[in-house]
Amino acid sequence: MSSSLPRKTFADVRAALLARREIALLDVREEDLHARAHPLFAANLPLSRLELDVYARLPRRDAAIVTLDDGEGYAERAARRLLALGYRDVAVLAGGISGWRAAGGELFRDVNVPSKAFGELADATRNTPALDAKAVKELLDAEANVIVLDVRRFDEYQTMSIPAAINVPGAELLLRASSLAPNQETTIIVNCAGRTRSIIGAQSLINAGQPNPVFALKNGTMGWTLAGQTLEHGQTRRFGPVTESARQKAAARARRLAECAGVQWTSLAEIEAWKNQDGRTTYFFDVRDTEEYAAGHLPGFRSIPGGQLVQETEMSAPARGARLVLFDDDGVRANMTASWLAQMDWDVYALTLFDATALTERGPWQSPLPPLPDTPYVQPAMLSDWLASADPPAVLDLTAYANYQRGHIPGAWFVLRAQLAEALARIPRASRYVLTCASSLLARFAFAELAAAASGKVFVLEGGSNAWKAANLPLEQRERLASEPLDRYRRPYEGTNNSAAAMQAYLDWEFGLVAQLERDGTHHFWVCGK
Repeated sequence: MSSSLPRKTFADVRAALLARREIALLDVREEDLHARAHPLFAANLPLSRLELDVYARLPRRDAAIVTLDDGEGYAERAARRLLALGYRDVAVLAGGISGWRAAGGELFRDVNVPSKAFGELADATRNTPALDAKAVKELLDAEANVIVLDVRRFDEYQTMSIPAAINVPGAELLLRASSLAPNQETTIIVNCAGRTRSIIGAQSLINAGQPNPVFALKNGTMGWTLAGQTLEHGQTRRFGPVTESARQKAAARARRLAECAGVQWTSLAEIEAWKNQDGRTTYFFDVRDTEEYAAGHLPGFRSIPGGQLVQETEMSAPARGARLVLFDDDGVRANMTASWLAQMDWDVYALTLFDATALTERGPWQSPLPPLPDTPYVQPAMLSDWLASADPPAVLDLTAYANYQRGHIPGAWFVLRAQLAEALARIPRASRYVLTCASSLLARFAFAELAAAASGKVFVLEGGSNAWKAANLPLEQRERLASEPLDRYRRPYEGTNNSAAAMQAYLDWEFGLVAQLERDGTHHFWVCGK
């Protein structure tokens, strides 16, 4: 391990967190390894994808960064790559995960832990009303005056949902609730897959003064499944438009909620000064629906729907202690989202503009990237010819394992970019090597590494596997794994084939998060409300 890179100890990082000094603690291992054990505020930014993600997630080049791993050497490699990308204050966590543990530091498992731990703290503090799966099923069967609102992303909802549930992603909840349940006697039940978003959603409505009876579905779709009840699949029930009167009432409630949490408000003029401020990171998030964002948004604002931002805060804003600015055009979603982030000890500002002429940018979010390396390309048709020849190339696919499973170029090997050298030793030698991923972006950044290690000539598939598919060339599903598929942790609350034991173990873990927060002691979380 090189001595030329600065080191930060457990005590250094803990002192920064306790003092609320801005710091980005980056776990640069693959997500599955990250999910096994990491410090509370360690954000997962895998070395494999560093160039694709880092400029968006750490926009300020003088941000204080500490990389960590568990002795694999990724932290040092990531630190050097960050320095090459222009970051100036980069250190490695001394001893990594093992050193953190040895120093008495608390380690957490799973992903998005700060948000989940906060949700459990909110529940423990406010005793959020909840109904279990059996009670909700009885209400639905009796056709009682009840409505179930599923606050997950639409794609999650479509995978599996409670019968009759309507999809209303988190930040939309207060804005849409009165329109969906205009009768104040209607009981509103809020659900997600597990616990966090159910708790946050239900408590949001209660704190904001929603007049309906409001409950969280205890343990979400996992609790429903564990109770032996049937879920629906492929549903498309979504919220509809709201009236101006309903928006105004929701906006007034959201404003009071934000005031309770200590949210601050800002202007376009002020945020312009923050965009290039030295010594302080500011994240700019548009918390509306992605379709609204694409139709028109403020320059420099990234699309992160509010419920997703609260659920995955460290993924979008890994610099703990940074400033957050949230935008909407209704006075509800930014304030509602900001209220929770403020309680998670973020310095958060809301910005609402009703003047659509300010929304001068169009289209989906485009992540900023370093300059793309020049590489020799091979076209899909030519690669097809090579594969059919007497001297076929070795194809290395750097895409996500889930994408690889769905279908890949015949003969392609699944490879984690961070393990390229080790993977190459498992692949039969070839006179030519072709790198691909979904779009070719990651392959271009990995080209130099493979070219330095491979025995033959190296090419990048132009347009990546997406171009191969667009050319209607054949795919296969037979797997050739040159790397263990560690790029994604299998979440017990996603999908429909998880075991009951895994779901129960996950719920038991969530119940223990408040005690872990207390032992860790660096969070500064607090909970407002009735």
